[in-house]
Amino acid sequence: MEAILRFDGASEHDEAIDVWLSQRPPELGAVARHWFTRMRARGDDVRELLHDGYPIVCVGDAPFAYVNVFTSHLNVGFFRGDALDDPAGLLEGSGRYMRHVKLRPASPVDDAALEALIDAAYADMKARLTGA
Repeated sequence: MEAILRFDGASEHDEAIDVWLSQRPPELGAVARHWFTRMRARGDDVRELLHDGYPIVCVGDAPFAYVNVFTSHLNVGFFRGDALDDPAGLLEGSGRYMRHVKLRPASPVDDAALEALIDAAYADMKARLTGA
């Protein structure tokens, strides 16, 4: 069985994340806030924290997704993105586990497909935690 990454200090709502989101460039920050809000809404067991300078959502203390804002794009990322079914082909990255979806303000995204990835990442981490 693979070890599960855990973070201390996750809480139901971390106000520092709201501050972080408000400090991003408006066009990118609004998109990041939208997707982070969608992640927060997954379940009563979702917790959040700032780690390494960007917002992360967890199932309890086990991270499943994050947002990060860069100069001209933002990433919606998944800690075990390697395990997610991605029929729309949104995921990028070649790391051992992590994958991300790169969003640019002028480029449309398949909202339903990204929403499905968030659902799948949340469900995947819940299953890993229960050993299912």
